[in-house]
Amino acid sequence: MRVGVLTISDRAARGERADASGPLLARIIEGRGWQVSARAIVSDEEGEIVNTLCTWADEDRADVILTTGGTGFSGRDRAPEATLRVVDRLAPGLAEAMRAASLQKTPHAMLSRAVAGLRGKVLILNFPGSPRAAKENLEVILPVLPHAVQLLRGDPDAEAGHRFAPGHAQI
Repeated sequence: MRVGVLTISDRAARGERADASGPLLARIIEGRGWQVSARAIVSDEEGEIVNTLCTWADEDRADVILTTGGTGFSGRDRAPEATLRVVDRLAPGLAEAMRAASLQKTPHAMLSRAVAGLRGKVLILNFPGSPRAAKENLEVILPVLPHAVQLLRGDPDAEAGHRFAPGHAQI
């Protein structure tokens, strides 16, 4: 699986602050044996975010794009708006699962405006800018990413991956 990691931060883009979340997400991805196929740091400018997401998705540089930063309430936080501009379809269950898990750790999770969606055959997910929160959110969705990519790529074996957890009735 090929994963792009896009850090969205004015200060990191200007070199005033080191990017901690992007490298952390990349290490986790590589630790799973997946390829980090694209990496960048952009400012909180919506157009710059949109351009990067479109380029990576449309040029088939990644199966999954993870953004980190820009999901809060600050006036400069534009990652969800940029993501909504580029996706064709939403994948709300992923963002809902991340928020639900985060709420078990902090009430601030309900302030996240992160979204998840699909542009063609590419899954785009927003993560918080905090390294700890980004890691926690990624850990929530890691188990479903391979199957999501299989489905998006039209893998004929994708449906074989459906298993029922113990205690869940098969219909």
